[in-house]
Amino acid sequence: QIQLAESGGGSVQAGGSLRLSCTASGYASRDCMAWFRQVPGKEREGVAAISYGGARIKYADSVKGRFTISQDNDKNIMWLQMNTLKPEDTAMYYCAADRDCGPFGEGWLSIYEYNYWGQGTQVTVSS
Repeated sequence: QIQLAESGGGSVQAGGSLRLSCTASGYASRDCMAWFRQVPGKEREGVAAISYGGARIKYADSVKGRFTISQDNDKNIMWLQMNTLKPEDTAMYYCAADRDCGPFGEGWLSIYEYNYWGQGTQVTVSS
């Protein structure tokens, strides 16, 4: 089992920054981790994914150049640095992980890749 806990959400004006954290506990083996976001009435969408060790990273087109995913495996923490935030970034942000991920690619931004999820942290960006 892997337990995930997000923190760092909040309210910010457009153009501002936030840094989300995801702390993992329990069984330590994690092949890949990711950030997802969801607004009410819409599907959960992948934002960024990272392999264990950080050699492979994938971003959704909507956040490329603005968001940065990173991790510290020794401390079991993953971050999402979000810069130049836009009102359309407003969502509940979720941390996800899996112990045995498929081939690196678009699939790593799919909800079906991950079996472990956090409870989410709200990000609100005002114009």
